[in-house]
Amino acid sequence: MKRSSMDRFIDSIEWIAAGFVGIVALDIFLAVLLRNTVNYVFPDSFDIGRMLLGILIFWGIAATSYRGTHITVDLIWANVGPRYQRMIDVFATLVLLFVVTVQTYTLFDKVRGTYRDNVLTYDTHMPTWPFFAVAWAGDVSAVLLIAIRTYRLVFQPEEMHDPKIKATE
Repeated sequence: MKRSSMDRFIDSIEWIAAGFVGIVALDIFLAVLLRNTVNYVFPDSFDIGRMLLGILIFWGIAATSYRGTHITVDLIWANVGPRYQRMIDVFATLVLLFVVTVQTYTLFDKVRGTYRDNVLTYDTHMPTWPFFAVAWAGDVSAVLLIAIRTYRLVFQPEEMHDPKIKATE
C-alpha cells in the first residue's frame, strides 16, 4: 500500500519526537555515569537536560496529538453511538487545536524574549533561545498535526489509522 505524503509527514514528526526521547535518555545516562564513576559533572548539564526535557515535551505533544494517544476520559464517548462518538472526537480535537495554537503563540513570545534578552546558560554562557526555538518547532508541528487530524475526522475518517474511529454517515 502506497503511503500518502501526509502520512509520511506525520511519521517524520513522530520519528523526530522519538529521536528526542533518545537524546534525553542519552543525556541523563551520560550525566549519571560521569557523576557516579569519575565524579565529574559536565558544564551546564542541568540546564541542557532541563531544556532538552522541554523540547521532548513539546515534540511529544506533536507525536501524541495526531494519533489521539494522549490521556483521554471516555466515560461519555464509550456510552454513545458512532455518530455521537465522531462528534465528540471532532469537538475535542477542535478544543485541543485552539489550546495548542494559543500555547504555540505564547511559546514563540518566549523564544523571542530569550533571544532579545540574550539569556545564557550558567556555566558555558551558551544561548538558550535555540533550545526554545526547537521546542517551539515541536509545538508548531503539533498544531499542524492536530489540524490534519481535525480535517481527517471531518472529511476523511477512513484515513484515520485508529480502530476506534470509523466512518459514520
